[in-house]
Amino acid sequence: MSLVRRSIAESLGTFWLVFGGCGSALFAAAYPELGIGFAGVALAFGLTLLTMCYAIGNISGCHINPAVTLGLVAGGRFPVRELLPYVVAQVVGGILAGGVLYLIATGKAGFDPVSGFASNGYGEHSPDNYSLAAALMAEIVLTAFFLFIIMGATHKRGHAGLAGVAIGLSLTLIHLISIPITNTSVNPARSTGVALFQGTWAIDQLWLFWLAPLLGGVLGAIIYRCLYASDD
Repeated sequence: MSLVRRSIAESLGTFWLVFGGCGSALFAAAYPELGIGFAGVALAFGLTLLTMCYAIGNISGCHINPAVTLGLVAGGRFPVRELLPYVVAQVVGGILAGGVLYLIATGKAGFDPVSGFASNGYGEHSPDNYSLAAALMAEIVLTAFFLFIIMGATHKRGHAGLAGVAIGLSLTLIHLISIPITNTSVNPARSTGVALFQGTWAIDQLWLFWLAPLLGGVLGAIIYRCLYASDD
């Protein structure tokens, strides 16, 4: 499969992740009487990833996350020469999804993106006022385990047909843990896609939601590689 086609698949997959996950947070989380709440948003993110694992996994590998792509490079599972095209494609997909969400959200009177727009934040912009240090630690640890699970689930001696289920459920669990802390990133493309349309504090804090997931992705891959060095 050509790099162009795989990059397009990554854009589509990231679009679906941001549109489905952030869309559920924007439109359904607190809907009067029928709101899905934190648990529903966590499940929405997990379902978007799970469905894309089976839709584009055989095309691009379904990274749909710069931290995953970098982690797979660090883990020896992906060529470094294709890192940048994948990351660019993922960020473009996230921004396109953020744009579509913005267009839909502005269809309701009184909409104000400054109130959050499903963006990630720390300090006063954390859902439960967690500090920068707490946000940094949570994002690094959770992304590290995310990469570890991805690499383990897709290991040559694993159950390939069930890998998407394990990976999707792991993202759901990650959100259940960390929505109150940072609104959950573990994915710089997801953070960028909505921060640009939030337009103020989310852009100022975006650096953390690039730095922490990328560090966590590399850390998780290194731990995995140490444990499975003889097999890979």
